[in-house]
Amino acid sequence: MSDTNDMLNDPEILRELIMDHYQYPHNHSLLKDAADYNSVHMASDSCIDDITVQSKIKDGKIEDIRFDGVACTISTASTSMMTDLLKGKSVAEAKEIIQQYFNMIDAKEYDPDVLEEAVAMKNVYKQANRIKCATIGWKAIDQMIEESEEKK
Repeated sequence: MSDTNDMLNDPEILRELIMDHYQYPHNHSLLKDAADYNSVHMASDSCIDDITVQSKIKDGKIEDIRFDGVACTISTASTSMMTDLLKGKSVAEAKEIIQQYFNMIDAKEYDPDVLEEAVAMKNVYKQANRIKCATIGWKAIDQMIEESEEKK
């Protein structure tokens, strides 16, 4: 059994990953002078989540991605994990990772190796009211990728 498999099945490790990304979120600040960045504001009507995600997508690559705002534990942690996963990836790679993440959240088949630490969100589907929290940042970057491709 691989380390990833052990990690996937240890609720304590999953909880620690989520809490670590919540308490110390990565890429958690917006740039004031962000002329070459896209920005999407997302808010939830069922939770405190109210975040803005910024990304710099250039030449088919996600050069930078960051976020800020007020959000619950699941939303903050999942968006933090997303920024780590997608920064530096090509748009094609990012789209595949996003698809795998949404498959996992929808309790469909997915590749845990592609998702790295984001597999910590694998049990969210069991709590329907948390799905929006776990996907809010991911939907923002998905929208920015689509917009960047429409501009071509």
